[in-house]
Amino acid sequence: MTRDIREVLKEADITLDQVVEAALMLYVPHPGVETRERAEEVFRRELDLALSDPNLALLIYAGLLLEREGEGGRLPNLRQADYRADLTYLIADEVLGMSIAKYVGGYKGSFEYVRYDKAKPGILGTLGPFMDDVIGGLIGGVSSNMYTRAGF
Repeated sequence: MTRDIREVLKEADITLDQVVEAALMLYVPHPGVETRERAEEVFRRELDLALSDPNLALLIYAGLLLEREGEGGRLPNLRQADYRADLTYLIADEVLGMSIAKYVGGYKGSFEYVRYDKAKPGILGTLGPFMDDVIGGLIGGVSSNMYTRAGF
C-alpha cells in the first residue's frame, strides 16, 4: 500500500484548501476562468491531476525532507542559522520550485512560479525556505495549466 502525497502534505500541516486559497489570491480573470468560482473548480481539477503524478509527488517529498533536515540543522554544508535566514546564496530551494513549476506547467509554469515566489500569498508566506518554493512551484505550474486548459 502506498501513501498519497496529499496525506503527506496534510501531515506537514499543508492542506489542499490552503494551496488553492494561496493560488486564488493572485487569480486574474481569463477566458474559461472568468469567475473566481470557475477558477477554483479548474484549479482543483488541475491540482488533482498534477498530484496523481508519482514524479511530482517525489519532488514535493524531497522538499519536505529538506525542510525537516534544515529545521533539525542536519543539511550538509549549511549552517542552521543560514537555513533559517534563507540567504540569497541558497538557491537549491529556488531550483526545486522552478523544476516543479516547469515540470507541471512548462515555461508558462516557470513564469507563474516567479509571480507567486515574489508575492508569497497565503500559506507561502508561512512556510520554510524549501516548502515555500515547492508549493509555489506547484501553484505556478497548476495555475498556468488552469489558464491554458480552462476551456476543456
